Amino acid sequence: MSMRSQVYEWSNLAPGGAGATLRRGIADLAVPIPANQATDIFIGGIGNNISTPAETTATQFIVIEDIACSPWISGAVQVRINTTDYFQNPDVTQMPGVRGFASPYPRGSPSVNNADSPQTYSPDNLLKSFDLYPDVYVLPGQVFQILYTTPTGTQGAAILCISAFVKYTLYDGPDALIANKLLELGVTINPNNVDWYKRSLIEQQTRSAVAATAAAAGGQA
Repeated sequence: MSMRSQVYEWSNLAPGGAGATLRRGIADLAVPIPANQATDIFIGGIGNNISTPAETTATQFIVIEDIACSPWISGAVQVRINTTDYFQNPDVTQMPGVRGFASPYPRGSPSVNNADSPQTYSPDNLLKSFDLYPDVYVLPGQVFQILYTTPTGTQGAAILCISAFVKYTLYDGPDALIANKLLELGVTINPNNVDWYKRSLIEQQTRSAVAATAAAAGGQA
């Protein structure tokens, strides 16, 4: 397929509670996360990881549509394209990104994990107040990262399990060319608009073919 929706879920779980793993297992334990250190959820060396950086080829175009993370311990997620962080403070200084309180994963998570304070645990079922709009575009040949950061870290007697989530649409081949054309036109890139552009091309080609046939028939007459 040349256009497909994809999701990626990360947790700081690995065999023995150390390092990273390509495949999560039911016996995996939580890996400590250092404080104030951005962890790449794809290849950061903590929890479930992939084998290569997340990047686009010359014939691919990615639209990141949603990001979220566990709300406890003030965790946040950031989008980085090449070396540029997408979310910044109003004075253009660095910030950790979107807090899990605003975009919790999963939806309905408690604001306080029961391992934080088992005596005061209250499932308040957080709902999202943040939408990733406009979407984030990853152009052909770019590398992108989803970074998780917590100001407190997870070291201690009870190491918490943290999760993060990203949803994106991958356009490949001809659909990537259409996505680039829509970007030039200032049109939002989504599956509906890509399909609309395809139909427009087909209709234009059909009209041209009909006109050419009519002109040929008129010339013969």
